[in-house]
Amino acid sequence: MLIALLAIAVGLILLVWSADRFVEGSAVTAGYFGMPPLLIGMVVVGFGTSAPEMVVSALAASQGNPGLALGNAYGSNITNIALILGITALMAPIAVHSQVMRKELPILTLVTLFAVWQLLDGTLSTLDAAVLLGVFFALIGWSIWSGMRTPDDPMATEVSAELETHAMPIRKALFWLAAGLVLLIISSRILVWGAVDLATAFGVGDLIIGLTIVAVGTSLPELASSIIAARKGEHDLALGNILGSNLFNTLAVVGIAGLITPISVADEVLIRDLPVMAGLTLALFVLGYGFRGPGRINRLEGAALLAVFVGYTTYLLITNF
Repeated sequence: MLIALLAIAVGLILLVWSADRFVEGSAVTAGYFGMPPLLIGMVVVGFGTSAPEMVVSALAASQGNPGLALGNAYGSNITNIALILGITALMAPIAVHSQVMRKELPILTLVTLFAVWQLLDGTLSTLDAAVLLGVFFALIGWSIWSGMRTPDDPMATEVSAELETHAMPIRKALFWLAAGLVLLIISSRILVWGAVDLATAFGVGDLIIGLTIVAVGTSLPELASSIIAARKGEHDLALGNILGSNLFNTLAVVGIAGLITPISVADEVLIRDLPVMAGLTLALFVLGYGFRGPGRINRLEGAALLAVFVGYTTYLLITNF
């Protein structure tokens, strides 16, 4: 068990570090070849910060651990909203100014409800996974088209400033692009092995390990980037990280895992985890959209989100240990 815990710790540290190197190398490389800043923020950085969830879930599915694959994806969504946005809003209330974000909030809500409806039969089939990936690529195309039509959106300015602070020579960027990807895969294999071994040692399902330790660990890039953005007053960027990551997790991460192997969805996921994820997403839509002006998540609401995360995690641990 000690070796499993060590493998999880080493895997998480290496996973977060390699994801950061991969994002930095990818963004600089894309900028070098003339990709617009907003496009880099939506596609390259959004993909990079969700790369840990994608690689971990893909490996878990390929190794016959579907609970870990789904737990990682849906647990990360719960962590992103309840823990990360809760902490971020406690540090500084989040005001939503970007029109791009106000469009993506209802989209995330609809996508989450669609994903829940799709799993009500208890199975994530190959067709279900293909539909999720199709919706994902359609939304990516729409986001690119919409973003390019509003170049003066605050998101474009914020992403451009982020890129300027991470400038590096193209050779170095290409090196970290390749090395970061290789290390992502290696660290994910270490993490999955440790998580499965730990679940076996404690006699719990890999779903619980995926919903807790792995979900929080793979969400660390979003936590770091959201806190940094909030401290700089870049509220749209902080919320954008969460929206992009949750869309990626719900559609691409689950879709890729389902394409690798059809997944039988446990009853606990249907009656416990999916309702919590859907409820938090609906709450985020109500809080952040701003029906009569700019949306805002204040400190009290941030504390409420954090309380939901603590309560949910405590319930998982009590009922399984």
